[in-house]
Amino acid sequence: MSKTKESVKHRAAVLPPMDLKNSLDDCMEAMDLFLNNRFSESLEKLQPSRAKDSMYHSLIYATILEMQAMMTFEHDDIVAAGETMKTAQEICQRYRKKLTVVDSITNIVTKAGESFTEDEIHAEVCYAECLLQRAALTFLQDENMVNFIKGGIKVRNSYMIYKDLNNFMQSSLFNKGQNDAHLEGGISLGIGAFNLTLSLFPARILKLLEFAGFSGDKEYGLSQLHEGATSHNLRSILCTMLLLCYYTFLNFILGTGGDEDLAGAELLLDPYLRQYPKGAIFLFFAGRIAEIKGNLNEAIRRFEEGCAAQQAWKQFHHMCYWELMWCNTYKRMWKLAYFYADLLSKENRWSKAMYVYMKAAYLSMLPLNEARPFGEDEVELFRSVSTFKQKIAGKSPPTEKFAIRKARRYKADNPVRLPVPALEMMYMWNGFSVIAKQKDLTDGMMETLKEAENGLQNLPAYDSAADDKCLIFLLKGVCYKHLGRREEAEQCFLYIHENEKKIKYDHYLIPNALLELSLLYESKGRREEAIKTLRRAKNNYKDYSMESRTLFRIHAALAKLKAEQEENSVNGASS
Repeated sequence: MSKTKESVKHRAAVLPPMDLKNSLDDCMEAMDLFLNNRFSESLEKLQPSRAKDSMYHSLIYATILEMQAMMTFEHDDIVAAGETMKTAQEICQRYRKKLTVVDSITNIVTKAGESFTEDEIHAEVCYAECLLQRAALTFLQDENMVNFIKGGIKVRNSYMIYKDLNNFMQSSLFNKGQNDAHLEGGISLGIGAFNLTLSLFPARILKLLEFAGFSGDKEYGLSQLHEGATSHNLRSILCTMLLLCYYTFLNFILGTGGDEDLAGAELLLDPYLRQYPKGAIFLFFAGRIAEIKGNLNEAIRRFEEGCAAQQAWKQFHHMCYWELMWCNTYKRMWKLAYFYADLLSKENRWSKAMYVYMKAAYLSMLPLNEARPFGEDEVELFRSVSTFKQKIAGKSPPTEKFAIRKARRYKADNPVRLPVPALEMMYMWNGFSVIAKQKDLTDGMMETLKEAENGLQNLPAYDSAADDKCLIFLLKGVCYKHLGRREEAEQCFLYIHENEKKIKYDHYLIPNALLELSLLYESKGRREEAIKTLRRAKNNYKDYSMESRTLFRIHAALAKLKAEQEENSVNGASS
């Protein structure tokens, strides 16, 4: 159990009941303390004795514990957060109007001619939020698929409540109250989160998650979250954080994130940075924005400031260590990148297999005759990767499965070394889009790739030679594209497609090469070819490493191209 949670004691004194307005004001103060890195004081403000009778105190108290659990990946923290969120849901249930299974919020008012009290409406939005957050924890907490499906049921129920609430508030049946800003913020958070998240999923993955029949409108979702983020309400910071996560992570790693997204992220972040200049969360996002823009020294400074700003929650440090690892990767400072991977392997529980793999990957990028930190040997590290395998919701994380499969090569007595394992993983996290912002960084990566390519030519024939060569061609092609050398980039991607039958293990290279080729076609104005190539990548390949991540990117690229086509046809018709 975390020290922060242990420091929050149950108080013996019985507190007088608090009305809705004072409860919301109290929770706003607690969130302010949290954003100022005063975590223990924030939890004290939401003290368990108050959280036992106030739906908002219980929800925000559980939300903070859930944030902590998400960062620690400690089983005890996840279980404790889940129990606290379950209690919060039960408290919210006490305040809800009693509905039958077939009733919805809107039809019960129409049928019975009665209205909801202000407390009952707030209880609905709090209850939906509890369901949504419990579902997120369920996906982390247990390995069996029964609980995975239970999590999906919670998500579906939450979705329907938010949908009903949104319809109800737009109707003449809704009686406005003095705390509407907080209520509207809660609905904006739920409706925005669902629409944005569902819009990211390709149809075949939606079906796997039992979301069939649910559709997401990305622009509507973003507008709802922006509305919630820019008004003064209890959920404004949650809306802001979700948008920042979308702009700086989801759309960057799984989509086609552009500079306009970063401009939007900066507009959201700036007022919080002014208000909370030492707030660890905001320093982290400032670092992330600088990193994506290619301003690596600025990013490193921000992440280091974020670590120095507070010592209570070390989990914030781990988020910064992860980004510092990548910043040093982009700069080809392999030993520094190894240092942060080593710290994470010792302190963080997300995926020790991934961290140990990255340690080995960085050591393997060093010259063979150069001394290794702490006397570690990359071959032994690669061989140990599979021993750290873990399961979340019954499955290993895709990046962990990828790392374990790649490290398998080192089980041989005299293994052929992976050519550029650090750069291969960097591609999986879309890191080449970062170095694209700085020509010298891209030139440096090209130099490393050419050295690796020359090394391959000096090796005798071996089992995965075609795989390694195609990997080098994929990464060289991406670098050529970012350097504006489009013809050379196209030749690299076409080489992989033409030699796909020679690839024995790394079948993910083929759909990714087609994805990169389609993006190249799009940049050259060859949109029909781009769409055709994307569809080939989407439909002709399956069961390859990191398939979901590639499908997300293909889906995002197709959606963008179709949106551009529709916009052009509208403009053409109106001109």
